[in-house]
Amino acid sequence: QVQLVESGGGLVQPGGSLRLSCTASGITFSMYAMSWYRQAVGKGRELVASIPSVGPSTNYSASVKGRFTISRDNLKNTVYLQMNSLKPEDTAVYYCNALLSSTSYNVMYWGQGTQVTVSS
Repeated sequence: QVQLVESGGGLVQPGGSLRLSCTASGITFSMYAMSWYRQAVGKGRELVASIPSVGPSTNYSASVKGRFTISRDNLKNTVYLQMNSLKPEDTAVYYCNALLSSTSYNVMYWGQGTQVTVSS
């Protein structure tokens, strides 16, 4: 059974920091590209950051670039999202995503989400 379990969300003041973690089980973690998405109330789900299965390349949405950092530890089957200089508009449910792509199929899994609230 595949599980992606997020943790680290919570309430933080503007300008503060949080680190989200997502630990995977039931998959060969090192083969999956990992991403963080978020969904604010009344809005669609948006890609925040992604990291490939191999190589150092990372991608960020324009709204978080320079403030958020995605990283992974394949020995711990965990992907992280370090969030600094948080703003109220970062308030959302953050979801972990695992994607295995090939020329003939895609396999995707989602975590249950963790709430991040930025408010004074």
